[in-house]
Amino acid sequence: MSTVVVAAVQVGSVLFDTAATLVKAEHYVREAAAGGARLVVLPEALLGGYPKGMDFGVTVGSRSPEGRELFRRYREAAIAVPGPETARLAELAAELTVDLVVGVIERDGGTLYCTALFFTPELVAKHRKLMPTAAERYLWGQGDGSTMHAVPTPYGVLGAAICWENYMPLFRQAMYTKGVELWCAPTVDDRDQWQATMRHVALEGRCFVISANQYLTDADDRVLINGGSTIINPLGEILAGPARSGETVLLAELDLADRDRAVFDFDPVGHYSRPDIFTLTVDETRRG
Repeated sequence: MSTVVVAAVQVGSVLFDTAATLVKAEHYVREAAAGGARLVVLPEALLGGYPKGMDFGVTVGSRSPEGRELFRRYREAAIAVPGPETARLAELAAELTVDLVVGVIERDGGTLYCTALFFTPELVAKHRKLMPTAAERYLWGQGDGSTMHAVPTPYGVLGAAICWENYMPLFRQAMYTKGVELWCAPTVDDRDQWQATMRHVALEGRCFVISANQYLTDADDRVLINGGSTIINPLGEILAGPARSGETVLLAELDLADRDRAVFDFDPVGHYSRPDIFTLTVDETRRG
């Protein structure tokens, strides 16, 4: 393949209603497929939800009964992997001949994880966020090195870094070493600074970056997460986005030869890596 069309879906969860969110996700995946997309990336925590602004009754050394009940509802909205929702997504991917990268809240025993799922079209891999950020830590467990997958496809190798994992230099280098060519970045970070981060990852990794963000409003239509989804080529040039106007599908046709052109003067795991000086050791042991 010399080119491929990819999509970043910008859509918000229906918090505490995973069935309704799945219906929304399916609608936008179908729209992306109708636009020619072969790869469709959906935001962080889409299925299960990102509870922006909620404190779950937590203060240092104390949890409230109301917060525990809210967490019960949040845990109920999370999904099992595999489970009915992943089966439906696999069916959808097969029907539309698309590959999917989908952000979910995964329920495993008593612990929740912020997870990215890969469908090609079956569920072939999952990546659990290694380090939840700030207050996310009282909701989600930590992933381990066993889910740092690089997923081969006919148009390139997929990998995922969820939100602020993109700020972890050693994580990025580990994924570059695995040969990731299409860097999927499900996120809820809507700051302008995020755009600089995505362009940096594309330039540093000499990879395509597809960042899909939620566009989330509350019951009063107040914007909680203001999108910013974007698609970038391996020289840091923006191909689509950043989108700010609501829920939408960004499409871009990637010239896959751009990666070969980009490594002419910089290869983060080859002629620019200096392995005679630097060594990175990664523990990929499954811990839970």
